Amino acid sequence: MFDAIYELNYQISMKKIVYRNLAKDCIKFFLVTILVISLIIWVLQAVNYLDFVIEDGHGFIVYFSYTLLNFPKILSRVYPFAIFISFAYIFMKYEAKNELVIFWNFGIKKIDFINFFIKFSLPFVFLSLLLNSLISPLSQDKARSFIRSSDLGFFESTLKPKTFIDIVKDLTIYYDEKNDNGELKNIFLYENSNINETQTTFAKIGVLEERSNKRMLILYNGKTINNVNGKISELGFSKTDFNISKYTSNTISHQKTQENSTIDLIRCTLIINKLNPNLKIKDVNVINNCLYDNLENIYKELYSRLIKPLYVTFLITISLLLILKSKIQKSFYKDKLKIYIFGFLFIIFLESSGEFIGKNLLLNLFFCILPFMLVLFIYLFFVRTLKFKRA
Repeated sequence: MFDAIYELNYQISMKKIVYRNLAKDCIKFFLVTILVISLIIWVLQAVNYLDFVIEDGHGFIVYFSYTLLNFPKILSRVYPFAIFISFAYIFMKYEAKNELVIFWNFGIKKIDFINFFIKFSLPFVFLSLLLNSLISPLSQDKARSFIRSSDLGFFESTLKPKTFIDIVKDLTIYYDEKNDNGELKNIFLYENSNINETQTTFAKIGVLEERSNKRMLILYNGKTINNVNGKISELGFSKTDFNISKYTSNTISHQKTQENSTIDLIRCTLIINKLNPNLKIKDVNVINNCLYDNLENIYKELYSRLIKPLYVTFLITISLLLILKSKIQKSFYKDKLKIYIFGFLFIIFLESSGEFIGKNLLLNLFFCILPFMLVLFIYLFFVRTLKFKRA
């Protein structure tokens, strides 16, 4: 009797060790996969973001801050692919080394193995929810705030002789040449901040200076022509200051829907649909992008943040299909290829599924419960297949 109890405890202990080691391998490979792929994409995007410095006149601090804060967004996009490829690779690795066969011979049931990894998927679901609904939107808004607060610190390097420069919103600059003293010769400035009001300034010399943290263009020997509602006036000057810092870059700086907090987006949908009597229509004014015409985009954004992460469990169960096959079977490699193709096709579907989200609440509800339906369907498939094999 004591031997039986000892044997039972020994088996339970060994099963825990087996699951723990397998789980560690999955976590390690997942972290390596998501970080490597994300870093590669981040570096490629960072090269494209150089336009902020070269073309839009932002400083290097803004550039590095913006690129770094875009990293969480890349992580969230790579996450589903990294999940599937990591678990599928580890299961195939264990199968190739005959370790899965040892598990089955040791007394581990395949259905218990599947149950363990479905439970094991829940922390990954939570991490994806945290990344999509909180960290990524917050970092995106923070990145955009650097653009909004940018003072065009790299402005001077964007100026080129004999070229009309319009990186600054509502302002066009042109000059003939720049001498050894850094003076701009024969400079032209055209300002059109108002549809009924324009200002054209000509000067023989212009000098860029920094005054009290403000970038100024000092103009010498020129004149300013104002056109207000068709009435033209002209004013000559020997010296005048032109405040460059009051202008902003042409880069889009207003808050986008994907930069709104998840709480604000949920509140917005409740207000517009009048689902919460405690929230009034006037509250819409304090939430950016909270418009009925933008409701479809809000639904898509909420789907991306709150529903897509739920598919993580299904992606892991797809990789679990590999344990139903053995490498001694003739069709093993063909079946393995089919599982990989199915997994990749589903990831493509997952990324494009947001396009099906619209103002149709019934269709939206279907896509909200779809991840649960898919997990239930594939779990019943596992139960039926394993029961059939035992029969």
